[in-house]
Amino acid sequence: MTSEPVPSAAPALVARTALLPRPDDLVALLPDDVAATDLVTWLRDGDGLVGWGRATSVTTSGPDRFAQADRWWHEVCAQSVVRDAVQLPGTGPVAFGSFSFADESAYGATLVVPSVVVGRRGGTSWVTTIRTGATLPQQPTVEPHPAPAAPAKPTLRTGALDREQWKSAVAKAVSRIQGGDVDKVVLARDVIAECDGPVDLRWLLTRLAGGYANTWTFAVDGLVGASPEMLVRREKGLVTSRVLAGTIRRTRDDEHDLALAAKLARSSKDLEEHEYAVRSVADALAPHCRSINVPESPFVLHLPNVMHLATDVAGVLTDESSSLRLAESLHPSAAVCGTPTPAAARVIGELEEMDRGRYAGPVGWMDASGDGEWAIALRCGALDRENPSAVRIFAGCGIVSGSDPAAELAESEAKLLPMRHALGDD
Repeated sequence: MTSEPVPSAAPALVARTALLPRPDDLVALLPDDVAATDLVTWLRDGDGLVGWGRATSVTTSGPDRFAQADRWWHEVCAQSVVRDAVQLPGTGPVAFGSFSFADESAYGATLVVPSVVVGRRGGTSWVTTIRTGATLPQQPTVEPHPAPAAPAKPTLRTGALDREQWKSAVAKAVSRIQGGDVDKVVLARDVIAECDGPVDLRWLLTRLAGGYANTWTFAVDGLVGASPEMLVRREKGLVTSRVLAGTIRRTRDDEHDLALAAKLARSSKDLEEHEYAVRSVADALAPHCRSINVPESPFVLHLPNVMHLATDVAGVLTDESSSLRLAESLHPSAAVCGTPTPAAARVIGELEEMDRGRYAGPVGWMDASGDGEWAIALRCGALDRENPSAVRIFAGCGIVSGSDPAAELAESEAKLLPMRHALGDD
């Protein structure tokens, strides 16, 4: 374990996990009287974790934000009392986190330990209650709450760059690539969605989990989305990562989409982009793992709005790195930054004209053993803390030498659709 300073006092927690009758819908358990920043979610195909309240939390920033948060969590777990009758990944005390994309971002990072966590994995469900103090907490009543109200159709307005300005930025990136400054760069854009009244986070989660069930639907500290890209999973010594790079928009015509999938699988531009991303992940995992398996060719992942080239990389852990420290070693991958990473990051800083915040940073959870799952925060939005009716949503595209600005803008529009649909902008 590293010796970085702990950013704040690590409290002693008392956690109790007990079996629970299988709930029909985990999102429906989220209460309607808790602040959005105190609701957490991690779901895929109906299983996962939801939580509410805040037993404790920590905020870190700067280049050491991962190490400081990991150190704090280690100290919390080392002095906590745990009674776990279930003994599965995600039982006992759990911390949910979201981390800024850039070291210098004003948004920093947060680990949140909820007061209550309800989990479901296969046929097993449980509830964990976490508190500070000296006595074991009692099992809370867990029941569905009234369905959330739909927001009014949002008004969309320009973020840092309008559409033409962003296409110009793409053209400049292509020029930099063709000039040899960088091999690939990922450019993102933001859009502000504003409704007539406060946005209910539970509504967004309901829409995302229902419409994009095979992604990881998350909510942590006001960041909400449905990411298709697992940055890293650590479970009982096995490390896995799903790499996505290379995208084509779906048409809702199944026969045409199959033809597009075949075209994507043969596209030299997309295969080049994908190769950079896979190589960056395998190289980052190599110091921590042995027996790394990298398939020879990607498969096409079909999502409701787009199709991606995808590769699942796996290895066996050889050190004691927690899932969070593994996420740190992988961030930022070529899939969200570019290649070479330092040069791509400089181009991003010059051309995007915005702070990405926690978009494209790691988001996920970790238990007391260090096992956990961290996705890349994609297809997501950040609730506006000052204006509860507004959400800042994001999309990004990998730019290589053959990229066309108009095509990249169209791809970014496709990637905005999950959050637009969740907000009712159909």
